[in-house]
Amino acid sequence: MSIRNILVTGGAGFIGANFVHYWLENNPQDNIVVLDALTYAGNKANLHTVIESTHLTFVKGDICDTALVETLLKEHKLDTIVHFAAESHVDRSITGPDAFIETNIIGTYSLLKAAKKVWVDEPKAEGKSPISHRFHHVSTDEVYGTLSATDPAFTEETAYAPNSPYSASKAASDHLVRAYYHTYGLEVTTSNCSNNYGPYHFPEKLIPLIITNILFNKPLPVYGDGQQIRDWLYVTDHARGIELVLNKGRIGENYNIGGSNEWANIDIVNVVCQLMNEAFAENPTLASRFSQAKAALSGEAESLITYVTDRAGHDRRYAIDATKTNNELGYQPVETFDTGIKKTVEWYLSNDDWWKELLVKEVNNDS
Repeated sequence: MSIRNILVTGGAGFIGANFVHYWLENNPQDNIVVLDALTYAGNKANLHTVIESTHLTFVKGDICDTALVETLLKEHKLDTIVHFAAESHVDRSITGPDAFIETNIIGTYSLLKAAKKVWVDEPKAEGKSPISHRFHHVSTDEVYGTLSATDPAFTEETAYAPNSPYSASKAASDHLVRAYYHTYGLEVTTSNCSNNYGPYHFPEKLIPLIITNILFNKPLPVYGDGQQIRDWLYVTDHARGIELVLNKGRIGENYNIGGSNEWANIDIVNVVCQLMNEAFAENPTLASRFSQAKAALSGEAESLITYVTDRAGHDRRYAIDATKTNNELGYQPVETFDTGIKKTVEWYLSNDDWWKELLVKEVNNDS
């Protein structure tokens, strides 16, 4: 098997870090360079179990620094980019869209420029063929807009209709990647995924927020009526899907990666509450470790549910049709929601040092 030298942008973030863990475990001959600016959602601790690997190089830097990216591509003889780096929190995009435009659009453009120069332009200038390469762009189902309860799920042919600054910035980046394939011949693939969950998920997102709020006996905020529907994908299944796209995907194509796992937000919250109630009932040590979790201790975590005003432009439903990815690449999620959510709750209960440090940083940053 040939050795890949991969640049993983945003590799200290939630999905990126899980991808790095997965890739090094399943492709131990390959080399990875992680490029991450370590903004609020990037955390080097997400890589703590692999950071000393001789096959991993960590670089703190910005994807908008085109010269840095060019240097990394050349010095490490990188032939693959897996581009996770993005601002991704919809609420933050509503209150502060500038960072989303800068990172998601300008940052992606910067990477494309660097890749084209190093892999295509410079070899041609020397009379050589372009370097064999792949630029894989990781996107989201939110670029497709929203669905009614009866609409068919998003396919790769669904017209883009983004409704938030976040999804609009991701849609723009998708179009740039497509343009660099059609105009310049850059060898690209794009994947659009559904909502990920699992280890290392930043505590502001729904599932880790519910878990950590229960442990501090804080209200569990549910937007509107809680009937917004999302397709949930365990993060390791996402990494597995990207691996299939890299190994078998057709150049220039988009692939939807989903969990076939639609849940209303309020039902997700109730499932997590039930698992937390069960965990505290079955494991007496949790009472001493998380003494503030009064509702969970009494088996009533769901009593913390609090309905709050819905956010602006809140999409009602997302759903991924992954038929193309299943048929062409043989993709199927390994985790059911039942197995995945149990693993996730157990991980957060076992790794409180990780998320407590992040919560302290958030408090300090907000003060």
